Amino acid sequence: MTQTSLDDVLVALDRFVARIDAYDPAAKPLGAVEVAVPGQAARLSLSAPVARALVAALDGYHDPRDQGPCEHCGGRRLDHNFLCLDCQRPNGVFGALLAERAAAYSGDPAALLGPPEGGASR
Repeated sequence: MTQTSLDDVLVALDRFVARIDAYDPAAKPLGAVEVAVPGQAARLSLSAPVARALVAALDGYHDPRDQGPCEHCGGRRLDHNFLCLDCQRPNGVFGALLAERAAAYSGDPAALLGPPEGGASR
């Protein structure tokens, strides 16, 4: 994931407003948003079309880390293995299957990891 600075946010918001305003340059201002970073501030005028587009963009954003809610505690922090980071329980059918298989496994846990790096298999 690339690092985003507050300057990047200002530039992106300014470009967003300019792109939407280009379709209706005569639209009256609905309000304004002020964004400030150390040593720099920007006041962006929001027309109704820009405000609608901004709301739609923010509501439509899906964080790629969002795996959905936990069916046990309702938390929103499921890892890529569907383990809830809040209640520590596996989530969904896949999570239940993994937990069931792990509970039934009685062998050497190291065998699940495969051969050591750079070495031969055991």
